[in-house]
Amino acid sequence: METGSQSNVKQIRSVLIKNPKNAFINQEHINAQWKSLNYLACPDYEEAIREYESFVQLLSLVDPEILHLPLDATTGPDSLYTHDPALIFETGAVLLNMGKQLRKGEPDATEAFLREIQFPIAGRITGNGTVEGGDVCWLDERTLAVGEGYRTNAEGIEQLKDITKESVDEVISVHLPHWTGPDDCLHLLSFMSPIDSDLFLVYSRLMSASFRNTLLDRGIQLVEVPDVEYDSMACNVLPIAPRKCIMLEGNPVTRKRLEENGTEVWTYKGEEMSLKGGGGPTCLTRPLIRE
Repeated sequence: METGSQSNVKQIRSVLIKNPKNAFINQEHINAQWKSLNYLACPDYEEAIREYESFVQLLSLVDPEILHLPLDATTGPDSLYTHDPALIFETGAVLLNMGKQLRKGEPDATEAFLREIQFPIAGRITGNGTVEGGDVCWLDERTLAVGEGYRTNAEGIEQLKDITKESVDEVISVHLPHWTGPDDCLHLLSFMSPIDSDLFLVYSRLMSASFRNTLLDRGIQLVEVPDVEYDSMACNVLPIAPRKCIMLEGNPVTRKRLEENGTEVWTYKGEEMSLKGGGGPTCLTRPLIRE
């Protein structure tokens, strides 16, 4: 299979997702696990499936190849969020090592599927090193920003630098705040979403001044998410092509600001599969090919 591309914003040509049927399994399964996973509330299984079907229709707007990660007994409900267990580079996939203990089986499950479709594997984060996909963002095709916090650590970032040294010129380590603590999920992409190569959606109150200035110095225009819409995941936005994106419904101010900057926006209802588990449209997808 063709290898991936080093971008968060180019048009999606192939994407890996997972149906709640294969992650949640059934209502009894999610009833037993949601508290230990630190979800805000227990997802409704049937409604999550309906939300997922609507989300897939939006992905289809750019006519990508949509690949479905199968059921795997070694993974749990969080495996719905296919973005986190792997990163995609021009040489193939780097399998990650999850910072959240209950997600440790996901990289192996992702690897099995990628090998089945003959997608190349470029490396793996191992040992005490941890990296989660939600902490990694392309600033351009040769520059990565990686959030260092409770899910991704310094050792994992050093391993990632070594694995990708032929493909990446610079890896910028971004120190993440404590925010609501280690049991919650704060990724770099929790407060920053690229919309185009020169347009990022951000929640600046969670950004360090130095990293925010780095973006501005690179000529990136910043669109601000208002305080009132941060908790409803307005900052977790998925570009399906440059300035064409999918976001959760219920964030009208952020949507208007994006549209005023020339962005087409489509929304989906994600109460069950996104808001309760803390995984927005970016989290629900692992683009394999963008071009």
